[in-house]
Amino acid sequence: MASLSVEERRDMGKKAAAVRWAVADPEGATGLPVAKYGAPEKPLRLAHVEIPCYVLSDGTRVLVQRGLQSGLGMSEGGGKGGARKIVALLESLAEKGIDIKDLIARANAPIKFIPSHGGNAAFGYEATILPDLCDVLIEAGRRGILGKRSEHLAERAALLQHAFAILGIIALVDEVTGYQGFRPQDALQAYLEKVISQKLAAWVKRFPDEFYENIYKLKGWPWPGMGKNRYSVVGHYTRDLVFERLGPGVLDELERLTPKNESGYRDNKMHSWLSKDIGVPMLSQHMHSLVMFQRLALKRGYGWNRFVKMVDEVLPKLNNTMELNLDGD
Repeated sequence: MASLSVEERRDMGKKAAAVRWAVADPEGATGLPVAKYGAPEKPLRLAHVEIPCYVLSDGTRVLVQRGLQSGLGMSEGGGKGGARKIVALLESLAEKGIDIKDLIARANAPIKFIPSHGGNAAFGYEATILPDLCDVLIEAGRRGILGKRSEHLAERAALLQHAFAILGIIALVDEVTGYQGFRPQDALQAYLEKVISQKLAAWVKRFPDEFYENIYKLKGWPWPGMGKNRYSVVGHYTRDLVFERLGPGVLDELERLTPKNESGYRDNKMHSWLSKDIGVPMLSQHMHSLVMFQRLALKRGYGWNRFVKMVDEVLPKLNNTMELNLDGD
């Protein structure tokens, strides 16, 4: 083989250096953000759904675009084509009167990044887009405007929605990527300060009547209406289904702020301490999900125990692992 010229050797040296530089500093070489935490074999797992996720060098938590679409029950597609599928669905819902807020703009701007294992660039979305998409799909399902071919999207959204309420999605991504060991130690405390107000709010009804009526139906009890006193055990069910599943540390803090009096009752409703900007929307989303599960259970002829198992699967308790001693089917 003929010897290489000086110019050829120089070109080869430049190419080799470029490869070494790209491996050592892919962000500098490509101009794209690089995933610092996360791996393909450690996806976000929610029930039977798996969505690859990463934390980028700037701290942005991203869900891989293809995984997000399949997680919602949509056909997969990456890059601009994948974004277009999501946008087309949102545009269709907006035409039918669903408030999609800023989701089209967000869906039209996927984040291009280099995965932690290197290789080709991937597309993803900032993680909190998923609960927002679920909220829209659930509302569309409630109004019956998705059509038979897309009804499953609302059911999937209901399964996903509060497995990762606002902070929940961040905490879950941090856990599976290993970022939780590097995030600021006061992150959860800062979260509690956002969720729980520093002053008591005026009482506002936060629990829909249907929630309690459905409890009675699932238990097989006659419904006396909201004007009658409810069975005392319903309070325990409310604690179990709602406050123990809202977010890490939320129940403990609410109980600290609302101690029981000498008679064993609380002078104020615990939810009155929830902050308007984050805490109350979290509760509203959670209640919406619970009622959706109740409706689904009743439609399928399930009893109370089967309903609670459904909730346990996708909205697990965040304060303890004890199960209620439940009676009935």
